[in-house]
Amino acid sequence: MERLNGHLDVNEKTGRKDLVTNIDKDNEKFFVKQLRALEPGSKVLGEEGLGDKIDSLDGQVWIVDPIDGTMNFVKQRDHFAMMIAYYVDGVPTLGFIYDVINDKLYHGGPDIGIYVNSESMNPPANNSLEDGLIGMSGPLIIRDVHHMQEIAEASSGYRIYGSAGIEIAAAISGKTIGYISHLRPWDIAAGRVLAETLGMTVSTIDGKPIDMLSSNTVLLATKKAQKDILKISTKR
Repeated sequence: MERLNGHLDVNEKTGRKDLVTNIDKDNEKFFVKQLRALEPGSKVLGEEGLGDKIDSLDGQVWIVDPIDGTMNFVKQRDHFAMMIAYYVDGVPTLGFIYDVINDKLYHGGPDIGIYVNSESMNPPANNSLEDGLIGMSGPLIIRDVHHMQEIAEASSGYRIYGSAGIEIAAAISGKTIGYISHLRPWDIAAGRVLAETLGMTVSTIDGKPIDMLSSNTVLLATKKAQKDILKISTKR
């Protein structure tokens, strides 16, 4: 935390709403070094491009988001996370989401179960869309992509945290019934492991498997909520 509260060098990547800081880069350098030492021969895909250039998930692949929710980190010092995922020959194997401010580490995988810190997590209730809150992306709602406004209206209410990691942590904890956003591999890799292990679904917004090496509009939800959402999102 002392490091995170220190001096920030903030730069734009693709525009004023897409930021990167010296902490993002320093964190990624640290993770790349440690993960390569932990699993020699493994590859590391990082948001800031400081790992390996990857065109397949063959072998052992780590996927790293050094700070998820950089805008929140810069403007609020709240609602941001660090995320690491481990895939073996494309199979989601381990996921880690660290909610920094609340000091909560969500971690695990299909072979060991899911934990928050040292406490085992149970699958969230399989609630429908109308019976729960849903996490959503602001731009998708504003532009009404895939009937997002109708989906929001059909839910008990929508929430926007501005961090995929924080949104996914809320979903797997049962605080929301799901999360919809346009995500890159490092935004969803860890959350996919955790959510699927807990019995939730992870797909594109039209119900197809997600491409873990590309960007997708992702729907992470309970099974009931996914069915409800797909009825709306796939309408012509």
